[in-house]
Amino acid sequence: MQINYYRIEDDQSLDITNNKKETLKKGEDYSAVTYNIGFGAYDQDYSFFMDTGEMEDGTALVGKHSRAVSKENALKNTNGSIETVKKLSPDFALLQEVDVNATRSYNINQKESFQEKLPNYSSIFALNFHAPYMLYPLNEPHGSVEAGLLTMSKYKATSATRKSYPVDESFFTKFFDLDRCFTISRYPVENNKELVLINNHMSAYDKGGTIRARQLELLNKIMEEEYKKGNYVIVGGDFNHALGGTVDAFESKQKIPEWVFKLNDKDIVKGMSVVKALNNTEVPTCRSCDIPYKKGVNYTSVLDGFIVSDNVEARSENIDEDFIYSDHNPVKLTFKLK
Repeated sequence: MQINYYRIEDDQSLDITNNKKETLKKGEDYSAVTYNIGFGAYDQDYSFFMDTGEMEDGTALVGKHSRAVSKENALKNTNGSIETVKKLSPDFALLQEVDVNATRSYNINQKESFQEKLPNYSSIFALNFHAPYMLYPLNEPHGSVEAGLLTMSKYKATSATRKSYPVDESFFTKFFDLDRCFTISRYPVENNKELVLINNHMSAYDKGGTIRARQLELLNKIMEEEYKKGNYVIVGGDFNHALGGTVDAFESKQKIPEWVFKLNDKDIVKGMSVVKALNNTEVPTCRSCDIPYKKGVNYTSVLDGFIVSDNVEARSENIDEDFIYSDHNPVKLTFKLK
């Protein structure tokens, strides 16, 4: 594993598949959905071996599985996630943890599944995780992984780039949480500006939050540069931070996990703001995965959502799918370009 370890190239140009012709206009309503599909494994009965936690009474917890429980189950959850996106019918879809060739999802190409079942969308894909075969845990090896970020759209894109995040280079963690990135996709607007759409997935296994702080610093730099150019900027994805004051917003029988950190407007550059969902304290977007899901028992928070520039009028809603196909719920943004 150490011999085969390498970082994916930074500033990598990405292919635009099935690109569209129509361009964006000012003042029209558009929509975007962000959804971490959890590589088709995380239905309500699932727990993940790297996730740990603690019940209120001090009982220590650790998840069970390192891969989807079966190929049939992974297909069920993948197809369920696709149907969820199809039902929401957004103009843009920002998807995370999409496997293309991974032991953990029985080598189902989830990118191709989305492309085949959503043929009216263009697609842009960037590898986020790549790892050689990991013979751990010994009873159910995690195996090899190729997975990433998939951005789908009904509008014309002119270019797309993969930007590498700084990551934890410690010996064990780097094999499970490597090559975090975000993608920058550019969509022309009728007024000669661009919509800069960023698909984002920050690190989860980051004790003390030091890696996420460095990642946020880079994201802030990019957002500020694009905003100062006069572009419209929308960042959507899994931030792995509690957004909009939701650290303790939901009923739970578990203690707040150590990995939970806050992300609010004061943490991001001037001109950008976190879109607080209309039902931000009613519907969580992520659950703890150290135990199977039971409403009111698992720790939950809002880790998924959008940051927009102040030249974008936006509102969002957390979509209550009750974590049926993933450990995340989708978030839908409705927006206008001013």
